[in-house]
Amino acid sequence: MADLLEFDGVSLVNYRAGVNDNIPPISAMSRRIDFLIYPDFQLLDVAGPIAAFEVAERYCPGSYSLRVIGTQAGPVRSSAGVGLPAQRLGRPGNIDTLVISGGDGSRTAAECPSLRRFVRACARSVRRLTTVCSGTYVLAAAGLLDGKRATTHWSRSGDFARRFPAVLLDSDRIFIKDGNIWSSAGVTAGIDLALALITEDLGERIARQVAQQLVVYFRRPGGQSQFSALLQMEQPDGRFAELLDYVRSHLSARLTVDDLARHCRMSPRHFARRFRAELGVGPAKAVERLRVETARAALESGIRSSQWIASCCGFGTAERMRRSFLRVVGVSPSNLKRAAKTSAPAGGKGRRAATAVRSAETARP
Repeated sequence: MADLLEFDGVSLVNYRAGVNDNIPPISAMSRRIDFLIYPDFQLLDVAGPIAAFEVAERYCPGSYSLRVIGTQAGPVRSSAGVGLPAQRLGRPGNIDTLVISGGDGSRTAAECPSLRRFVRACARSVRRLTTVCSGTYVLAAAGLLDGKRATTHWSRSGDFARRFPAVLLDSDRIFIKDGNIWSSAGVTAGIDLALALITEDLGERIARQVAQQLVVYFRRPGGQSQFSALLQMEQPDGRFAELLDYVRSHLSARLTVDDLARHCRMSPRHFARRFRAELGVGPAKAVERLRVETARAALESGIRSSQWIASCCGFGTAERMRRSFLRVVGVSPSNLKRAAKTSAPAGGKGRRAATAVRSAETARP
């Protein structure tokens, strides 16, 4: 029977499942996407995904209808001071996908009884329930994330984990799908989420065209690190700021936990505990990420071979570097290098990469 499912030479196997890269599926037509906002929401959490669905609608007319909703009809002020007009919540029966925005007001919104009732009702009827950034607070407060995997903005992960210990939080992900619930990381990750939803609805070809139109990457894999620890490591007044500067300039050296603890004049156990408490990641993982960060910049700048970079950044071999890249960013060094060749590298990045790798090289034993 599958062999008969063809139209104008195009195979329609899996067509009934709603995904086909060549012809928009019937089930994709007229999906209503509602964006839930509240006072002090993050504007880009809403505008980014809306733009993605808008472009998808241009390529496949009739696929989406978009609405912005709130607890009351009228303008809702974002954290930037710019408001968006919202329709009243209403009944969730006609909603295909609910997108809950994040922002400074997310924790207050999560305490709103009417919002919690609404999202619980949506959970019983919508095809997909999704959040952007700290919008996860609303779902978690409604009890809809208990026992489920979810992510949120890296800066909120500590507070979120303390408030909602029953949620299986993975703050290192760009987005996570657990059943029909999707959650995404901070701000621009909402666009990644929207592209993944469009891929599910209309196929990869359309989603790629949307990404090209928006001038963004089509896929930052869901397993790609948000580099939350690296962002925290930039704090100049942190307890371990001097140590991290030392690590960056000695990447090719032995940098075991014992070595780092001696540098800080602390016992290994006490050092590891304090390091994790301040930076949210263990010392060995932090060193790996710093090595990957420097190696990635060098690879994208094209200044040297992969083996040379692997040696100078402390991986030892190109194969070990490849495994670290897959763990940390979800992409192999060779794929990053190929992607970098498609566009001219920024001169500043190349100079910074060269300086970092030269610093590491001078520290080699």
